[in-house]
Amino acid sequence: MMHMADHVDQVLGPTDDTVSFFQDRGMVYVTALWVLAAAWLPMLLITLLIRMAAGYRPVAADIVVYAEFTLIVPAVLAAVALLIAWRRLGWLHTSVHGLDFAATGRRPVHLPWSGIAAVALHGRGPFTELVITPIAEDYATELAGAGGPPRVRRRGGEYSYIIDVGLMSPGPEVLLAELHRRLPSKV
Repeated sequence: MMHMADHVDQVLGPTDDTVSFFQDRGMVYVTALWVLAAAWLPMLLITLLIRMAAGYRPVAADIVVYAEFTLIVPAVLAAVALLIAWRRLGWLHTSVHGLDFAATGRRPVHLPWSGIAAVALHGRGPFTELVITPIAEDYATELAGAGGPPRVRRRGGEYSYIIDVGLMSPGPEVLLAELHRRLPSKV
C-alpha cells in the first residue's frame, strides 16, 4: 500500500513547465558601468575644481590624465562589481510547484502558488523590482544556498519579498505575463 504525503507543493502535472528568468551578466556590467560613470564624472570634476581653487593650474597633459580616469575607473569598478556578484546574480523560476527566486546576493526562496497573495512590478528600466506578497510568512521556504537573507519589506503588517528583475532575461514584461498566466487574479 502506497501513501502520498500531504504537501502544499504536491502537484500532478507536467514536470517540464518551468520558465526561468535570470540576470544577464552583460546587462549587469553595462548598467553598473553607466551608473558608476554617472557618479564618477561629477566627483572627478569636483575634485578638479577644489584643486584649482587651492591654486593648482592644470596643463594640457592633465586633459589626457583626466580623460583616462573618466574612462578607465568606471570600467574597472564595474568589472570588479560583476566579478564579486558573478555567481550570486538574481534569478526566478516558475513551475507547476510555484516560484523559486533569489535576489542578487541573497539566499533562494520557494513559494507555492497557493501561498501567493499578490505580485506587482515597481520601478522602471534596470531598477524594476518584483514585489511578491505571500498570504502569510510561513508559506515561503528559504532554500539552501549562499548569500544573505532574502530581501523583504514590511509595511503596515504586510510582508513582501523584493527581487530585482529590471535586468532579467527575458524582461520584466515577459515575467509579468508569465505570472499573470499562473496567477490571473493576483497580478
